[in-house]
Amino acid sequence: MRIEHFDIDFTLIPSNVPTWLARVDAHQWRTACFQVRQHGGRLVSLWGADARETGLVIYAALAIPTGLAVLRLNATDNSYPDISEIFPAANRMQRAAFDLFGIKANDARDQRKWLRHASWPENRFPLRKEFPINSTYPTESDHYAFVAVEGEGVHEIPVGPVHAGTIEPGHFRFSIIGERVLRLEERLGYKHKGIEKRFETMDLNQGAKLAGRVSGDSTVGYAWAYAMATESASATIVPPRAAWLRGLLLERERIANHLGDLGFLGNDAGLAFGLAQFSILKENLLRTNYALFQHRYLMDTIIPGGVTRDIAEADAEIIQTEIDQVRETVIRMREIYDEHAGLQDRFMGAGQVLPETAARLGLCGLAGRASGQAWDLRVQFPCEPYDTLDVAMATQNSGDVAARVNVRFDEVMESLRLCECILDRLPYGDIATPLLLAPEHAFGLGWVEGWRGEILIALQVGKNNAIERLHPHDPSWQNWPLIEYAIIDNIVPDFPLINKSFNLSYSGQDL
Repeated sequence: MRIEHFDIDFTLIPSNVPTWLARVDAHQWRTACFQVRQHGGRLVSLWGADARETGLVIYAALAIPTGLAVLRLNATDNSYPDISEIFPAANRMQRAAFDLFGIKANDARDQRKWLRHASWPENRFPLRKEFPINSTYPTESDHYAFVAVEGEGVHEIPVGPVHAGTIEPGHFRFSIIGERVLRLEERLGYKHKGIEKRFETMDLNQGAKLAGRVSGDSTVGYAWAYAMATESASATIVPPRAAWLRGLLLERERIANHLGDLGFLGNDAGLAFGLAQFSILKENLLRTNYALFQHRYLMDTIIPGGVTRDIAEADAEIIQTEIDQVRETVIRMREIYDEHAGLQDRFMGAGQVLPETAARLGLCGLAGRASGQAWDLRVQFPCEPYDTLDVAMATQNSGDVAARVNVRFDEVMESLRLCECILDRLPYGDIATPLLLAPEHAFGLGWVEGWRGEILIALQVGKNNAIERLHPHDPSWQNWPLIEYAIIDNIVPDFPLINKSFNLSYSGQDL
Protein backbone atom coordinates (compact mmCIF):
# COMPACT_ATOMS: atom_id res chain seq x y z
CA MET A 1 0.00 0.00 0.00
CA ARG A 2 1.00 3.63 -0.40
CA ILE A 3 1.16 6.14 2.47
CA GLU A 4 0.62 9.85 1.87
CA HIS A 5 3.83 11.75 1.00
CA PHE A 6 5.78 8.52 0.29
CA ASP A 7 6.75 7.11 -3.10
CA ILE A 8 7.44 3.60 -1.80
CA ASP A 9 5.27 0.61 -1.00
CA PHE A 10 4.58 -0.25 2.63
CA THR A 11 3.13 -3.34 4.26
CA LEU A 12 0.88 -2.90 7.29
CA ILE A 13 2.20 -4.96 10.20
CA PRO A 14 0.49 -5.79 13.52
CA SER A 15 1.29 -3.37 16.35
CA ASN A 16 -0.36 -1.34 19.09
CA VAL A 17 -0.26 1.68 16.75
CA PRO A 18 -0.72 1.80 12.94
CA THR A 19 2.69 0.60 11.71
CA TRP A 20 3.98 0.11 8.18
CA LEU A 21 7.17 -1.62 7.05
CA ALA A 22 8.94 -0.94 3.74
CA ARG A 23 12.00 -2.58 2.20
CA VAL A 24 13.90 0.25 0.55
CA ASP A 25 17.05 0.90 -1.45
CA ALA A 26 19.66 3.49 -0.53
CA HIS A 27 17.99 6.29 -2.49
CA GLN A 28 14.56 5.56 -0.99
CA TRP A 29 16.11 5.41 2.49
CA ARG A 30 17.25 9.03 2.37
CA THR A 31 14.28 10.25 0.38
CA ALA A 32 11.77 8.79 2.84
CA CYS A 33 13.63 10.32 5.80
CA PHE A 34 13.69 13.70 4.09
CA GLN A 35 9.98 13.51 3.32
CA VAL A 36 9.15 12.62 6.92
CA ARG A 37 11.20 15.57 8.13
CA GLN A 38 9.55 17.96 5.68
CA HIS A 39 6.10 16.97 6.92
CA GLY A 40 6.84 17.36 10.61
CA GLY A 41 7.80 13.77 11.42
CA ARG A 42 10.81 12.64 13.40
CA LEU A 43 13.18 9.76 13.99
CA VAL A 44 12.11 7.40 16.78
CA SER A 45 14.93 4.85 16.52
CA LEU A 46 17.67 3.51 14.27
CA TRP A 47 19.21 0.04 14.71
CA GLY A 48 21.04 -2.72 12.90
CA ALA A 49 20.46 -6.44 12.49
CA ASP A 50 22.33 -9.46 11.16
CA ALA A 51 19.65 -11.25 9.18
CA ARG A 52 20.60 -14.86 8.40
CA GLU A 53 18.93 -14.76 5.00
CA THR A 54 20.16 -11.36 3.73
CA GLY A 55 23.13 -10.33 5.87
CA LEU A 56 23.47 -6.96 7.57
CA VAL A 57 20.40 -4.72 7.66
CA ILE A 58 19.73 -1.23 8.98
CA TYR A 59 16.30 -0.11 10.24
CA ALA A 60 14.81 3.31 10.96
CA ALA A 61 11.50 3.87 12.75
CA LEU A 62 9.92 7.21 11.83
CA ALA A 63 6.98 8.89 13.56
CA ILE A 64 4.44 10.17 11.04
CA PRO A 65 0.99 11.70 11.64
CA THR A 66 -0.78 8.41 10.94
CA GLY A 67 1.50 6.11 12.97
CA LEU A 68 4.94 4.62 12.58
CA ALA A 69 6.84 4.02 9.32
CA VAL A 70 9.68 1.48 9.55
CA LEU A 71 12.33 1.42 6.80
CA ARG A 72 14.44 -1.68 6.19
CA LEU A 73 17.59 -1.37 4.08
CA ASN A 74 20.00 -4.16 3.21
CA ALA A 75 23.43 -2.73 4.05
CA THR A 76 25.28 -3.42 0.81
CA ASP A 77 29.04 -3.33 1.40
CA ASN A 78 28.22 -2.91 5.11
CA SER A 79 27.17 0.69 4.62
CA TYR A 80 24.13 2.93 4.16
CA PRO A 81 23.45 6.64 3.57
CA ASP A 82 23.90 8.98 6.52
CA ILE A 83 20.72 10.64 7.82
CA SER A 84 22.19 12.59 10.74
CA GLU A 85 21.95 15.90 8.87
CA ILE A 86 18.23 15.19 8.40
CA PHE A 87 17.69 13.93 11.96
CA PRO A 88 20.52 15.05 14.30
CA ALA A 89 19.35 12.46 16.83
CA ALA A 90 20.59 9.75 14.43
CA ASN A 91 24.23 10.64 15.10
CA ARG A 92 24.87 8.45 18.13
CA MET A 93 22.55 5.70 16.93
CA GLN A 94 24.55 5.43 13.70
CA ARG A 95 27.82 5.34 15.61
CA ALA A 96 26.44 2.60 17.87
CA ALA A 97 25.30 0.60 14.84
CA PHE A 98 28.87 0.66 13.56
CA ASP A 99 30.37 -0.35 16.91
CA LEU A 100 27.98 -3.28 17.24
CA PHE A 101 27.57 -4.45 13.62
CA GLY A 102 30.24 -2.74 11.53
CA ILE A 103 27.56 -1.01 9.43
CA LYS A 104 28.87 2.41 8.44
CA ALA A 105 26.86 5.55 7.75
CA ASN A 106 28.47 6.86 4.58
CA ASP A 107 29.57 10.50 4.58
CA ALA A 108 28.57 11.05 8.22
CA ARG A 109 30.64 13.86 9.71
CA ASP A 110 30.98 12.16 13.09
CA GLN A 111 32.45 8.66 12.76
CA ARG A 112 33.82 8.37 16.30
CA LYS A 113 33.10 5.21 18.26
CA TRP A 114 30.29 5.42 20.78
CA LEU A 115 29.83 2.14 22.68
CA ARG A 116 33.06 0.23 22.09
CA HIS A 117 35.30 1.71 24.81
CA ALA A 118 38.08 -0.72 23.79
CA SER A 119 36.08 -3.64 25.20
CA TRP A 120 36.50 -5.61 21.99
CA PRO A 121 38.86 -5.24 19.00
CA GLU A 122 38.01 -2.66 16.37
CA ASN A 123 37.56 -5.32 13.69
CA ARG A 124 35.10 -7.41 15.72
CA PHE A 125 31.40 -6.61 16.03
CA PRO A 126 29.54 -8.20 18.95
CA LEU A 127 26.01 -8.26 17.52
CA ARG A 128 26.99 -10.18 14.42
CA LYS A 129 25.85 -13.78 14.55
CA GLU A 130 29.37 -15.24 14.41
CA PHE A 131 30.46 -13.31 17.52
CA PRO A 132 30.42 -15.74 20.51
CA ILE A 133 28.41 -14.51 23.47
CA ASN A 134 31.16 -15.53 25.93
CA SER A 135 33.99 -13.75 24.09
CA THR A 136 36.71 -12.06 26.14
CA TYR A 137 39.46 -9.83 24.79
CA PRO A 138 42.36 -7.96 26.39
CA THR A 139 41.64 -4.31 27.06
CA GLU A 140 43.06 -1.91 24.48
CA SER A 141 43.89 1.75 24.91
CA ASP A 142 40.85 3.98 24.48
CA HIS A 143 41.63 7.24 22.69
CA TYR A 144 38.41 9.21 22.31
CA ALA A 145 38.67 12.45 20.35
CA PHE A 146 36.81 14.98 22.45
CA VAL A 147 36.13 18.27 20.69
CA ALA A 148 38.63 20.85 21.94
CA VAL A 149 37.55 24.41 22.69
CA GLU A 150 40.38 26.93 22.54
CA GLY A 151 40.76 30.58 23.39
CA GLU A 152 42.01 32.91 26.06
CA GLY A 153 40.72 31.97 29.47
CA VAL A 154 39.12 28.67 28.38
CA HIS A 155 39.45 25.79 30.84
CA GLU A 156 38.23 22.20 30.86
CA ILE A 157 36.51 20.47 33.78
CA PRO A 158 36.33 16.66 33.43
CA VAL A 159 33.59 15.04 35.52
CA GLY A 160 33.20 11.27 35.84
CA PRO A 161 32.75 8.65 34.56
CA VAL A 162 32.70 7.51 38.20
CA HIS A 163 30.37 9.70 40.27
CA ALA A 164 29.72 10.18 43.98
CA GLY A 165 26.55 8.16 44.41
CA THR A 166 24.79 5.02 43.22
CA ILE A 167 24.39 6.09 39.61
CA GLU A 168 25.79 4.60 36.46
CA PRO A 169 28.95 5.99 34.87
CA GLY A 170 29.04 8.84 32.41
CA HIS A 171 31.75 11.34 31.54
CA PHE A 172 30.99 15.04 31.16
CA ARG A 173 33.66 17.38 29.81
CA PHE A 174 32.94 21.08 30.35
CA SER A 175 34.71 23.86 28.47
CA ILE A 176 34.29 27.02 30.53
CA ILE A 177 35.30 30.65 30.99
CA GLY A 178 35.03 31.48 34.67
CA GLU A 179 31.82 29.70 35.68
CA ARG A 180 30.10 30.12 32.30
CA VAL A 181 29.82 26.96 30.20
CA LEU A 182 30.89 27.32 26.56
CA ARG A 183 30.46 23.69 25.65
CA LEU A 184 29.64 20.33 27.21
CA GLU A 185 30.48 17.00 25.62
CA GLU A 186 29.20 13.72 26.99
CA ARG A 187 30.78 10.29 26.77
CA LEU A 188 28.53 7.40 27.74
CA GLY A 189 28.49 3.64 27.23
CA TYR A 190 30.97 2.69 29.96
CA LYS A 191 29.10 -0.39 31.17
CA HIS A 192 27.95 -2.04 27.99
CA LYS A 193 25.95 -4.97 29.35
CA GLY A 194 25.39 -7.13 26.28
CA ILE A 195 21.60 -7.07 26.70
CA GLU A 196 20.80 -7.21 22.99
CA LYS A 197 23.14 -10.19 22.54
CA ARG A 198 21.63 -11.92 25.57
CA PHE A 199 18.13 -11.68 24.10
CA GLU A 200 19.26 -13.90 21.22
CA THR A 201 19.70 -16.82 23.64
CA MET A 202 16.07 -16.63 24.81
CA ASP A 203 12.56 -17.37 23.64
CA LEU A 204 9.68 -14.90 23.76
CA ASN A 205 8.53 -15.85 27.25
CA GLN A 206 12.03 -15.89 28.73
CA GLY A 207 12.86 -12.48 27.26
CA ALA A 208 10.19 -10.73 29.33
CA LYS A 209 12.30 -10.83 32.48
CA LEU A 210 15.30 -9.25 30.73
CA ALA A 211 13.17 -6.62 28.99
CA GLY A 212 11.98 -5.34 32.36
CA ARG A 213 15.59 -4.80 33.39
CA VAL A 214 16.85 -2.71 30.47
CA SER A 215 16.41 0.43 32.58
CA GLY A 216 15.23 -0.32 36.10
CA ASP A 217 13.26 2.87 36.72
CA SER A 218 11.19 2.14 33.58
CA THR A 219 10.54 -1.56 34.10
CA VAL A 220 6.79 -1.26 33.44
CA GLY A 221 7.30 0.75 30.24
CA TYR A 222 9.85 -1.70 28.85
CA ALA A 223 7.94 -4.79 29.93
CA TRP A 224 4.75 -3.49 28.31
CA ALA A 225 6.48 -2.50 25.08
CA TYR A 226 8.12 -5.95 24.98
CA ALA A 227 4.80 -7.66 25.62
CA MET A 228 3.21 -5.62 22.83
CA ALA A 229 5.95 -6.68 20.42
CA THR A 230 5.55 -10.38 21.25
CA GLU A 231 1.77 -10.20 21.13
CA SER A 232 1.72 -8.42 17.78
CA ALA A 233 4.18 -10.92 16.29
CA SER A 234 2.17 -13.90 17.53
CA ALA A 235 -1.34 -12.43 17.14
CA THR A 236 -2.03 -13.01 20.84
CA ILE A 237 -5.08 -11.16 22.22
CA VAL A 238 -4.65 -9.80 25.74
CA PRO A 239 -7.63 -10.02 28.15
CA PRO A 240 -9.20 -6.59 28.77
CA ARG A 241 -8.59 -6.75 32.53
CA ALA A 242 -4.88 -7.32 31.90
CA ALA A 243 -4.71 -4.28 29.62
CA TRP A 244 -6.32 -2.07 32.25
CA LEU A 245 -4.03 -3.38 34.99
CA ARG A 246 -1.06 -2.58 32.74
CA GLY A 247 -2.32 1.00 32.54
CA LEU A 248 -2.56 1.17 36.33
CA LEU A 249 1.01 -0.11 36.70
CA LEU A 250 2.38 2.33 34.11
CA GLU A 251 0.76 5.31 35.84
CA ARG A 252 2.07 4.22 39.24
CA GLU A 253 5.56 4.02 37.73
CA ARG A 254 5.12 7.52 36.30
CA ILE A 255 3.94 8.93 39.64
CA ALA A 256 6.80 7.35 41.60
CA ASN A 257 9.49 8.71 39.30
CA HIS A 258 7.99 12.19 39.10
CA LEU A 259 7.71 12.37 42.90
CA GLY A 260 11.36 11.39 43.27
CA ASP A 261 12.49 13.94 40.69
CA LEU A 262 10.45 16.76 42.22
CA GLY A 263 12.14 16.09 45.54
CA PHE A 264 15.65 16.05 44.10
CA LEU A 265 14.99 19.17 42.03
CA GLY A 266 13.96 21.02 45.17
CA ASN A 267 17.05 19.74 46.96
CA ASP A 268 19.38 20.74 44.09
CA ALA A 269 18.02 24.28 44.35
CA GLY A 270 18.55 24.42 48.12
CA LEU A 271 15.17 23.26 49.49
CA ALA A 272 15.93 20.06 51.42
CA PHE A 273 12.38 20.14 52.79
CA GLY A 274 11.12 19.33 49.30
CA LEU A 275 13.35 16.26 49.07
CA ALA A 276 12.12 15.05 52.46
CA GLN A 277 8.44 15.42 51.63
CA PHE A 278 8.55 13.93 48.15
CA SER A 279 10.80 11.09 49.32
CA ILE A 280 8.18 10.13 51.89
CA LEU A 281 5.48 10.10 49.21
CA LYS A 282 7.59 8.00 46.85
CA GLU A 283 8.66 5.55 49.54
CA ASN A 284 5.07 4.99 50.66
CA LEU A 285 4.03 4.36 47.06
CA LEU A 286 6.86 1.85 46.55
CA ARG A 287 5.87 0.05 49.74
CA THR A 288 2.31 -0.22 48.45
CA ASN A 289 3.69 -1.63 45.21
CA TYR A 290 5.49 -4.33 47.18
CA ALA A 291 2.47 -5.13 49.31
CA LEU A 292 0.12 -5.50 46.33
CA PHE A 293 2.41 -6.63 43.48
CA GLN A 294 5.38 -8.21 45.31
CA HIS A 295 7.96 -5.79 43.94
CA ARG A 296 8.72 -2.18 44.82
CA TYR A 297 9.45 -1.27 41.19
CA LEU A 298 6.84 -3.66 39.73
CA MET A 299 9.32 -5.94 37.97
CA ASP A 300 7.99 -9.17 36.40
CA THR A 301 4.37 -8.02 36.78
CA ILE A 302 3.78 -7.57 33.03
CA ILE A 303 4.39 -10.64 30.88
CA PRO A 304 3.55 -11.58 27.28
CA GLY A 305 -0.16 -12.34 27.26
CA GLY A 306 -1.12 -10.31 30.31
CA VAL A 307 -0.01 -9.68 33.89
CA THR A 308 1.01 -11.89 36.81
CA ARG A 309 -0.82 -10.09 39.62
CA ASP A 310 -4.45 -9.12 40.09
CA ILE A 311 -5.96 -6.75 42.63
CA ALA A 312 -8.94 -7.41 44.86
CA GLU A 313 -11.54 -4.89 45.99
CA ALA A 314 -9.65 -4.32 49.24
CA ASP A 315 -6.46 -3.61 47.24
CA ALA A 316 -8.31 -1.02 45.16
CA GLU A 317 -9.43 0.70 48.36
CA ILE A 318 -5.81 0.86 49.55
CA ILE A 319 -4.74 2.42 46.25
CA GLN A 320 -7.61 4.94 46.37
CA THR A 321 -6.70 6.02 49.90
CA GLU A 322 -3.10 6.48 48.76
CA ILE A 323 -4.23 8.53 45.74
CA ASP A 324 -6.15 10.89 48.04
CA GLN A 325 -3.15 11.34 50.32
CA VAL A 326 -0.68 11.91 47.50
CA ARG A 327 -2.96 14.39 45.76
CA GLU A 328 -3.46 16.46 48.91
CA THR A 329 0.27 16.64 49.64
CA VAL A 330 1.31 17.34 46.04
CA ILE A 331 -1.14 20.25 45.79
CA ARG A 332 0.35 21.78 48.94
CA MET A 333 3.93 21.13 47.82
CA ARG A 334 3.26 22.77 44.47
CA GLU A 335 2.06 25.89 46.27
CA ILE A 336 5.29 25.91 48.29
CA TYR A 337 7.45 25.44 45.19
CA ASP A 338 5.59 28.13 43.24
CA GLU A 339 5.83 30.66 46.07
CA HIS A 340 9.45 29.97 47.03
CA ALA A 341 11.47 32.84 45.56
CA GLY A 342 14.78 31.01 45.89
CA LEU A 343 13.53 27.96 44.00
CA GLN A 344 11.94 29.96 41.22
CA ASP A 345 15.08 32.05 40.82
CA ARG A 346 17.06 28.85 40.22
CA PHE A 347 14.40 27.17 38.07
CA MET A 348 13.33 29.96 35.72
CA GLY A 349 15.52 30.42 32.66
CA ALA A 350 17.94 27.64 33.60
CA GLY A 351 18.74 25.00 30.99
CA GLN A 352 16.40 26.45 28.39
CA VAL A 353 15.55 24.56 25.19
CA LEU A 354 13.15 26.60 23.08
CA PRO A 355 10.45 24.83 21.02
CA GLU A 356 12.12 25.40 17.64
CA THR A 357 15.39 23.89 18.90
CA ALA A 358 13.55 21.00 20.53
CA ALA A 359 11.78 20.24 17.25
CA ARG A 360 14.98 20.43 15.21
CA LEU A 361 17.03 18.20 17.51
CA GLY A 362 14.27 15.69 18.27
CA LEU A 363 13.64 16.32 21.97
CA CYS A 364 10.88 13.96 23.11
CA GLY A 365 8.96 12.72 26.12
CA LEU A 366 8.53 14.79 29.26
CA ALA A 367 11.38 17.15 28.36
CA GLY A 368 9.95 17.60 24.87
CA ARG A 369 6.49 18.47 26.20
CA ALA A 370 8.13 21.11 28.43
CA SER A 371 9.56 22.64 25.23
CA GLY A 372 6.33 22.82 23.27
CA GLN A 373 6.48 19.36 21.65
CA ALA A 374 2.89 18.22 22.08
CA TRP A 375 3.44 14.48 21.72
CA ASP A 376 2.24 11.74 24.07
CA LEU A 377 1.43 8.26 22.77
CA ARG A 378 -1.37 7.99 25.31
CA VAL A 379 -3.04 10.88 23.45
CA GLN A 380 -1.97 10.50 19.80
CA PHE A 381 -2.21 6.70 19.56
CA PRO A 382 -3.97 5.47 22.70
CA CYS A 383 -4.15 1.72 23.24
CA GLU A 384 -6.42 0.04 25.77
CA PRO A 385 -7.20 1.40 28.38
CA TYR A 386 -6.11 4.89 27.29
CA ASP A 387 -8.49 4.89 24.33
CA THR A 388 -11.37 5.52 26.75
CA LEU A 389 -9.64 7.64 29.41
CA ASP A 390 -9.24 10.94 27.51
CA VAL A 391 -5.71 11.66 28.74
CA ALA A 392 -4.91 15.36 29.27
CA MET A 393 -1.44 16.10 27.90
CA ALA A 394 0.76 18.36 30.02
CA THR A 395 2.77 20.89 28.00
CA GLN A 396 4.81 24.05 28.57
CA ASN A 397 6.60 26.34 26.12
CA SER A 398 9.43 27.98 28.07
CA GLY A 399 11.61 24.86 27.94
CA ASP A 400 13.56 25.62 31.13
CA VAL A 401 13.91 23.80 34.45
CA ALA A 402 10.74 25.53 35.68
CA ALA A 403 8.80 24.15 32.70
CA ARG A 404 10.06 20.62 33.30
CA VAL A 405 9.09 20.92 36.97
CA ASN A 406 5.60 22.13 36.02
CA VAL A 407 5.10 19.29 33.55
CA ARG A 408 5.99 16.83 36.31
CA PHE A 409 3.45 18.37 38.67
CA ASP A 410 0.76 18.31 35.99
CA GLU A 411 1.52 14.72 35.04
CA VAL A 412 1.41 13.53 38.65
CA MET A 413 -2.07 14.99 39.04
CA GLU A 414 -3.25 13.53 35.72
CA SER A 415 -1.80 10.10 36.53
CA LEU A 416 -3.62 10.12 39.88
CA ARG A 417 -6.85 10.83 38.00
CA LEU A 418 -6.13 8.06 35.50
CA CYS A 419 -5.51 5.58 38.31
CA GLU A 420 -8.88 6.49 39.80
CA CYS A 421 -10.60 6.00 36.45
CA ILE A 422 -8.94 2.63 35.96
CA LEU A 423 -10.00 1.46 39.41
CA ASP A 424 -13.58 2.62 38.78
CA ARG A 425 -13.87 0.94 35.37
CA LEU A 426 -11.62 -2.11 35.76
CA PRO A 427 -13.30 -4.93 33.81
CA TYR A 428 -13.74 -8.41 35.22
CA GLY A 429 -12.11 -11.47 33.67
CA ASP A 430 -8.80 -13.22 33.19
CA ILE A 431 -5.49 -11.45 33.67
CA ALA A 432 -3.42 -13.49 31.19
CA THR A 433 -3.59 -15.78 28.19
CA PRO A 434 -0.87 -18.09 26.82
CA LEU A 435 1.36 -16.57 24.16
CA LEU A 436 0.70 -18.12 20.76
CA LEU A 437 3.35 -19.45 18.38
CA ALA A 438 4.60 -16.69 16.11
CA PRO A 439 5.49 -17.45 12.48
CA GLU A 440 9.20 -17.72 11.80
CA HIS A 441 10.62 -14.35 10.64
CA ALA A 442 7.63 -12.50 12.16
CA PHE A 443 8.29 -8.86 12.98
CA GLY A 444 6.73 -7.37 16.11
CA LEU A 445 6.81 -3.86 17.48
CA GLY A 446 5.74 -2.28 20.75
CA TRP A 447 5.60 1.47 21.45
CA VAL A 448 4.74 2.80 24.92
CA GLU A 449 4.79 6.25 26.54
CA GLY A 450 6.96 5.61 29.57
CA TRP A 451 7.41 8.23 32.28
CA ARG A 452 10.58 9.56 30.63
CA GLY A 453 9.25 9.34 27.06
CA GLU A 454 8.43 6.82 24.36
CA ILE A 455 9.96 3.35 24.60
CA LEU A 456 10.18 1.22 21.47
CA ILE A 457 10.82 -2.52 21.21
CA ALA A 458 11.51 -4.00 17.75
CA LEU A 459 11.43 -7.79 17.59
CA GLN A 460 12.27 -10.41 14.96
CA VAL A 461 11.21 -13.97 15.73
CA GLY A 462 13.09 -17.15 14.84
CA LYS A 463 11.93 -20.77 15.01
CA ASN A 464 9.64 -21.91 17.82
CA ASN A 465 9.28 -18.43 19.32
CA ALA A 466 13.03 -17.97 19.66
CA ILE A 467 14.25 -14.36 19.62
CA GLU A 468 16.23 -13.76 16.44
CA ARG A 469 16.86 -10.07 17.16
CA LEU A 470 15.47 -7.61 19.67
CA HIS A 471 16.23 -3.91 19.87
CA PRO A 472 15.05 -1.85 22.87
CA HIS A 473 15.11 1.93 22.40
CA ASP A 474 15.10 4.46 25.23
CA PRO A 475 14.08 8.12 24.74
CA SER A 476 17.37 9.11 26.38
CA TRP A 477 19.08 8.46 23.00
CA GLN A 478 17.28 11.55 21.67
CA ASN A 479 17.50 13.65 24.81
CA TRP A 480 21.08 13.31 26.09
CA PRO A 481 22.46 15.61 23.34
CA LEU A 482 19.96 18.29 24.38
CA ILE A 483 21.58 18.54 27.81
CA GLU A 484 24.76 19.56 26.00
CA TYR A 485 22.77 22.34 24.38
CA ALA A 486 20.76 23.32 27.48
CA ILE A 487 23.83 24.00 29.64
CA ILE A 488 25.44 26.49 27.21
CA ASP A 489 25.83 29.95 28.81
CA ASN A 490 24.63 28.62 32.16
CA ILE A 491 27.01 28.42 35.10
CA VAL A 492 28.70 25.19 36.13
CA PRO A 493 26.87 24.94 39.51
CA ASP A 494 23.55 24.81 37.63
CA PHE A 495 24.50 21.61 35.81
CA PRO A 496 23.24 19.18 38.51
CA LEU A 497 19.90 21.01 38.52
CA ILE A 498 19.60 21.04 34.73
CA ASN A 499 20.72 17.42 34.45
CA LYS A 500 18.17 16.29 37.05
CA SER A 501 15.39 18.23 35.31
CA PHE A 502 15.89 15.88 32.34
CA ASN A 503 16.80 12.82 34.46
CA LEU A 504 17.87 10.62 31.57
CA SER A 505 18.86 6.97 31.62
CA TYR A 506 22.47 5.85 31.33
CA SER A 507 21.45 2.20 31.28
CA GLY A 508 18.74 2.56 28.65
CA GLN A 509 21.21 3.65 25.96
CA ASP A 510 24.08 1.39 27.05
CA LEU A 511 22.78 -2.05 26.13
